[in-house]
Amino acid sequence: MTVTNRDRLTTVLQQRLQQLGFTSLRQFRETVAVSEWQLRQLRDGKVEQMRLEVLLKLAEGLQWSLTDFIAAFSLQPVLPTEDTSAASQPEGDRPQQDQLQQAFETASLQTLETWLIQWSAVANAIRKNPDLPASRILPLMKPIEQLLQEWGVEAIATVGEEIDYNPQWHQLLQGVAQPGQKVRVRYAGYLHRGKLLHRAQVSIVS
Repeated sequence: MTVTNRDRLTTVLQQRLQQLGFTSLRQFRETVAVSEWQLRQLRDGKVEQMRLEVLLKLAEGLQWSLTDFIAAFSLQPVLPTEDTSAASQPEGDRPQQDQLQQAFETASLQTLETWLIQWSAVANAIRKNPDLPASRILPLMKPIEQLLQEWGVEAIATVGEEIDYNPQWHQLLQGVAQPGQKVRVRYAGYLHRGKLLHRAQVSIVS
């Protein structure tokens, strides 16, 4: 009897649900608030076609990191990551899973770009005034912050910080500044695995 990819991924899902104490796929689906169609996509190995919001729900519900979750339900072959040195792998023989993960990260970060730009300033304002009702938002953002950390996303500078202007890393909101001139960070820029994602937005210190 031939075992299809759907059969294999369904078995992976059912075994994980049993470990977590779920009695059925329906119970899990209702708990994490996803549709039957979305769960069918997962079992068909179509993780790269699913929305980030849905993937985060499913990964959290299965108590896996997003990386482990994608590895478990991808149709691409995954090589062992433990006790395996990258130097021991032949050049040009990188796991296809790495390429899938990087493509997924890039697409997801494009979706999160607006949030990345605005969130740094919002979070700074809330920390300065914890009585704001919006302070309730901060705990809700921890999963996204954890996701960004796992992907190697780091801020170039802190909102409100005064730094030396560098046009390579900073974008002026208005006016003209010379390299080395003091500027204040209004919106934090970000790096993704050491590469520039977008520059920090700054204003000239008067």
